[in-house]
Amino acid sequence: MADAEPMLVPAPGGEKRACPALEEEEVDHSTKRPRVQKDEKNGGPSHKLPQDEGEEPEGEETEPLEEDGEGEGLGSGEAFAEMMKHGLTELDVGILKFVSEHQGFSGILKERYSDFVVHEINKEGKTVLLDDLSVPEEAEEATVEQPESQVFTEEQKQQLEQLQLFKNKEGDVSIEVADDTKEKRTLVHKAVKTLYPGLETKTEEREGKKFIVAYHAAGQKALAAPRKHSWPKSRGAFCHFVLYKENRDTMEAINVLSKFLRMRPNVFSYMGTKDKRAITVQEIAVLKITAERLSHLNKCLNNFKLGNFCYKKHPLKLGELQGNHFTVVIRNITGTEEQVQQAMSSLRETGFINYYGMQRFGTTAVPTHQVGKAILQDNWKEVIDLILKPRPGAEKGYLVKCREEWAQSQDPEAALQKLPVKRCVEGQLLRGLSMYGKKNIITAFAMIPRNNRLMYIHSYQSFMWNTMVSRRIEAFGLKAVEGDLVLRGGTAFVLSAAEAETHSIQDVVMPLPGFDVIYPTHHVGKGYREMLSADNLDIDNMRHRVRDYSLAGAYRRILIKPSDVSWSVTLYHLGIS
Repeated sequence: MADAEPMLVPAPGGEKRACPALEEEEVDHSTKRPRVQKDEKNGGPSHKLPQDEGEEPEGEETEPLEEDGEGEGLGSGEAFAEMMKHGLTELDVGILKFVSEHQGFSGILKERYSDFVVHEINKEGKTVLLDDLSVPEEAEEATVEQPESQVFTEEQKQQLEQLQLFKNKEGDVSIEVADDTKEKRTLVHKAVKTLYPGLETKTEEREGKKFIVAYHAAGQKALAAPRKHSWPKSRGAFCHFVLYKENRDTMEAINVLSKFLRMRPNVFSYMGTKDKRAITVQEIAVLKITAERLSHLNKCLNNFKLGNFCYKKHPLKLGELQGNHFTVVIRNITGTEEQVQQAMSSLRETGFINYYGMQRFGTTAVPTHQVGKAILQDNWKEVIDLILKPRPGAEKGYLVKCREEWAQSQDPEAALQKLPVKRCVEGQLLRGLSMYGKKNIITAFAMIPRNNRLMYIHSYQSFMWNTMVSRRIEAFGLKAVEGDLVLRGGTAFVLSAAEAETHSIQDVVMPLPGFDVIYPTHHVGKGYREMLSADNLDIDNMRHRVRDYSLAGAYRRILIKPSDVSWSVTLYHLGIS
């Protein structure tokens, strides 16, 4: 499996746009965050990451919340800085070691989200690009039997488009069905839902006349079961497409798409999650949704673009990508030219420690790995408390009020009323508690989408891995030693002293804890048992009574050496008007 391909450019530059069809982006003036040394903490792809056990570390948002969810909306630099005062440091999540001894340089990473551009590299080794917004001919023939122009008048099309974009003050559009037949009404119903995703329809009778009434269903039936339409047998069941997104994480994007399509998020699949604070391009697959329905979302979604549609017989699986290609801008760098050259040469020639990055552990004062630990401990009261309790740092006002209400009353319905948007993690959890009661916390917690729930326990695994890798490097440095693990054909083997002489650190893997992995036989390997025991967890029993939370484990390489690394340094002067 090829490595990720970072291309670090420690220089200022103009906004990089991968999709010129999108509107002009906002300039995000976030508070400057210095990052010392080279970018050795943003990770590359795992060596072995089975589905649901992990993903490539690039861009992993560990608390992937739905729109308007926890920690969202911190648009200003001041709010972001206030939040980060109460957040985690790299030391808190086990990131302790550098790969080299040189002095390095500092700079500002992701001052703008467009300073971090990610293109997925698929399993065939091709860089994923969004370069075709057209709909395949097959999809056009298979959707609405009658052309749009023959279903709606120009005035009706304009009214429906305004309704879809929330610009219709009336709140609905009524279409009189002059030819009152079931076939005609069915055609209008299907045309509305196909050509204007997010709209729902119903039939009303007024003064002896039949009307099809279109209205915005988001929030009412967003998670309703999809209707069963005929699907050509010759067409693959999954529509694959390229998703371009700006300043949104992958889970948030999936939740937005599912809301507008009135589908459950689990009909979507992808090979890996991508950073929120970035411009990213990745492949997505969705079950039995036509390319035409997806393409119409381009009219009404900001910060997203969908294209390169095709039909295949299979979904996508986590981790089956070869890697990612990064284009990174580091601004306001400090250090001599020699220090920059040393650091970048080290990245190119030695690589970086494959730590899980800070994004995996959340951006608030409550780390996601603590929630994951409580889940694994079967301590559900602690899980609820960690997610809902008040916390320091900047958050949206209604989230603060929701947390305060929960802390005071422990009443899920009262706390839920404080949330204008119920599709965030807090809202989903409170809705579950309201429906099933506080004595059925596991069922209530399951109201949160599965991928969101699994991110918590994956975060705990990542914390363990970071900590143990730091201990491994502290003890043995960057060389293979007796007792280390390597992979052969996907299976882990323990190195003997003689075998260690023939392997390098780039071959060595460390396990994420689980019931289906082995551990190094040297003293660092024994540290897994000690660390898990300290958290009241049994390394010999990593199966959970809830199957979703059983950890099989995985293996991950300690060191990644990226390919095709290049850089340039650009001097610039800020103009003052």
